[in-house]
Amino acid sequence: MTIFIGNLSFDSEQEDITGLISSYGEVKSCKIPLDRETGRKRGFAFVDMTNEEDEQKAIDDLQNVEWMGRSIRVNKAEPRRDSRGGGGNRW
Repeated sequence: MTIFIGNLSFDSEQEDITGLISSYGEVKSCKIPLDRETGRKRGFAFVDMTNEEDEQKAIDDLQNVEWMGRSIRVNKAEPRRDSRGGGGNRW
């Protein structure tokens, strides 16, 4: 399971997020996606933990908590949808 953390401060770093989440259990990885064009942070992160119960506790406890000046959203990450569209006619 992967945790999605949204509405993050653009000042937050991987170490900050890992520190916040690690109080709930061991963090396997933390990724902060960057905008392809600007290279700037996009305001969200994905965190993987070693234990699903710890992940659920973090989600429950941190939802809508103010952290680094922002009210963060924390929930289970949804599988990525294909956003390339298709357009075009098939005839």
